[in-house]
Amino acid sequence: MIARENKLLGDDVTEFYRGDATALGDHESVGYLIKLANQIVLRNIDAQLQTYGLTAPQGILLLVISKGHADTVVGCAREIGVDTGAMTRMLDRLETKGFVERSRSEGDRRVVNVELTKAGHEVAKLIPQNICQVLNQHLRGFSEQEFDIFKDLLRRFLANGEFSSTK
Repeated sequence: MIARENKLLGDDVTEFYRGDATALGDHESVGYLIKLANQIVLRNIDAQLQTYGLTAPQGILLLVISKGHADTVVGCAREIGVDTGAMTRMLDRLETKGFVERSRSEGDRRVVNVELTKAGHEVAKLIPQNICQVLNQHLRGFSEQEFDIFKDLLRRFLANGEFSSTK
């Protein structure tokens, strides 16, 4: 893969990939590496949360609800990036485990509210330390400076994606 300047996109844009897609199937592709990193982190969070009978997405959902970022089925689905059907199935499992309760909104019967049970609040308190253990394992060997650079690079990568999606 040869990087080159693209004057059409601006002087500060270097093309690392071209339309021939030869690098996209490569295991060194940024997209592939991000996907793989995400899969491995989630797999390791799954392993940590097995103690509580939770998967990584279920644990993350409990955190989202506990922090007040979502309180409806639709809001939960939007917050963790799944469709409402998948969210309903996940909530069914969490309800069976005694971690959440659902109820119809009094103001709009189409809306289904979601809240944590007492057991849900208790387990949600334990999830952050487990996620921290996993992330710290993945960051083993990074210096503080490398950690800061890594976060800065990810923020820039995300910002570039947000910029291009608003065009």
